Amino acid sequence: MASHHYAFLLTSSLQLLLCFSLLLADDSGPSASPCAFPAVFNFGDSNSDTGGLSAAFGAAPPPHGETFFGAPAGRYCDGRLIVDFIAQGLGLPFLSAYLNSIEANFSHGANFATAGSTIRRQNATIFQTGYSPFSLDVQTWQFTQFKSRSRIAYEKGTFRDVLPREDYFSRALYTFDIGQNDLTSGYVNNMTTEEVKATIPDILDKFTIVIKSVYGQGGRYFWIHNTGPFGCLPYILDRFPIRAPEVDHTGCGTPFNDVAQLFNAKLKQTVIKLRKDLPNALFTYVDVYSVKFKLISQAKMHGFEHPLVSCCGHGGKYNYNVHWGCGSKVVVNGTEVMIGKACKNPLKRICWDGVHYTEAANKWVYDQIVEGAFSDPPTPLRMVCQRQAH
Repeated sequence: MASHHYAFLLTSSLQLLLCFSLLLADDSGPSASPCAFPAVFNFGDSNSDTGGLSAAFGAAPPPHGETFFGAPAGRYCDGRLIVDFIAQGLGLPFLSAYLNSIEANFSHGANFATAGSTIRRQNATIFQTGYSPFSLDVQTWQFTQFKSRSRIAYEKGTFRDVLPREDYFSRALYTFDIGQNDLTSGYVNNMTTEEVKATIPDILDKFTIVIKSVYGQGGRYFWIHNTGPFGCLPYILDRFPIRAPEVDHTGCGTPFNDVAQLFNAKLKQTVIKLRKDLPNALFTYVDVYSVKFKLISQAKMHGFEHPLVSCCGHGGKYNYNVHWGCGSKVVVNGTEVMIGKACKNPLKRICWDGVHYTEAANKWVYDQIVEGAFSDPPTPLRMVCQRQAH
């Protein structure tokens, strides 16, 4: 009888242990990422800039950063960006900007994005147009130098605590969010919509060159965002007003969003071709356009308000003024006064400063894309290192 009782206890214990093991295996939290990416290397524009432009040309002023960081943190946002949530979701620290020389830590990746960046080089200075000189090819050159100098420093035994190990470069996730500024720069240069559309093939040719360059340096896992519905952004609606027939039911500019959708269709084709050309790499194409448009067009349903109006700005229909942006100050009777103030509740707003999204909107977008519902292939972020059938 005692032996039967012992056998029963042993069997029960083994079953409990098996169940516990299965529960652990099913843990989808950041600490149990099946891919276990040791680092993230990001390339892009202001949608993912964590301090590059601020380091190069002067810090983004208050009230940027107020919601999460409590002070400006190099981001054109009141808090975190999608790339911040990606890093957190993978159990990694926020990415330091490559251009930032103070308190930077690159042990788990680096961010080469800068606000205003384009895929193609701009034939003008940032002071003339506002577009960054750090185009995507320049970001790639910076990455090349970062990789080679990191290896040399690591071999010397210096700065090891703030630099990635050499094997991290082949195991890392490479994220890209860029292209929108290439399209809007066409309008800034007085191109017609058809002329802007005609630039898309060359933009994507340049993008392909960059991806192949990163691949040649060991990059294997690529997470690529398409461009958002920039026809819904206050700065576009304010600077390029359009006639009523060209405005959709949400109030967004249809011609601009048509250009974005054409770019995205061509970008997806480009990714498909890259899969064939680089069969040892894994590409995830992420349709952030659909997510962002869903949020803007159904703002109230998702707990947001005034989807086309800036939270932080100064005056006008969209609370956006090209001359007086978020954080702008003027001198009144000898005293400096901020006129580019933030709204009372950024958590309820989608657009932060007329150009960029709020932390709340970025978090909403991240939550939609992290499990792969808007990805091709439809793979969760934590599993994009694993080959899927297309």
